[in-house]
Amino acid sequence: MRTSVTYLSSGLKIAGHIYKPRKSNGCSIVIGHPGTSTKEQSPALYAQKLADQGFIVLTFDAAYQGESGGLPRGLENPAQRVEDFKAAVSFLSVQPDINANRVGVLGICASGGYVISASAGDRRIKAVATVAAVDVGLQIRVGADGKQDAAVISSLLDAAAQARTRSAGGEDMGSFPIFPASEEEARAGGLHVFEGWEYYCSDRCSHPRSAKSLTWDSVDRMATFDAFRFIEMIAPRPLLMITAERAVTAWMTRDAVAKAREPKSLYTVKDATHVDLYDRVDAVDDAVAQLVAFFSKAL
Repeated sequence: MRTSVTYLSSGLKIAGHIYKPRKSNGCSIVIGHPGTSTKEQSPALYAQKLADQGFIVLTFDAAYQGESGGLPRGLENPAQRVEDFKAAVSFLSVQPDINANRVGVLGICASGGYVISASAGDRRIKAVATVAAVDVGLQIRVGADGKQDAAVISSLLDAAAQARTRSAGGEDMGSFPIFPASEEEARAGGLHVFEGWEYYCSDRCSHPRSAKSLTWDSVDRMATFDAFRFIEMIAPRPLLMITAERAVTAWMTRDAVAKAREPKSLYTVKDATHVDLYDRVDAVDDAVAQLVAFFSKAL
């Protein structure tokens, strides 16, 4: 059973869905979406599968995106995204059918970085898991593969600075596109560019509320964010990080796990890419099996 809910995060209205199983195992999980995604995309798939296993699940749209409040639309603010997770835990913790001592979090892609930061400082979170985790700070500074030319971030920061000045003078801040304009351009960018375009911009899983561009003031906010800086503070609470064998972002997960303290575990889904972990049935089922075992024990 899925129910729509709303609650506040730093004064902004957050839109969420609660999935309730036929028979609860007493454990609850908050799931966050990838950077420009919505709760109706990959979080919905994971939520339904976890609810089928007895977990109560809350998914939500980040502030400034999806059905949630906040202006300007399309702002990616890491500090707010971290607060959104804490607000979700607060909301769940006071629901009458929730055991506040058995709440975990799951972050997919960019949310995989945000849950690490949120959990480091919020001890109400009892178990932490990620799928295809991405530190948006690393991604914008050095690229998804870690090989981006330094001139790229320099150019982006220059453009963001100019946009902020325009905004101060009363002009529109403006935004920049996240995806290539066509399938041809996406294919030319390589597999990791194409699979992102295909998921978000084609019939594979496009959604009218997913962001296709970000405001320019998102750039400097992301560039100075360090998602895994305090990952060691999650211990002694358990941590599971799941990546894919062919994920361009797998290095981020491996580096994060190396910095974490026990108890921690790393699981790699074989013969899968980053975006395969969003919706490819066998890859998602493999990840979910690990998540069910992890949360059942940890919570």
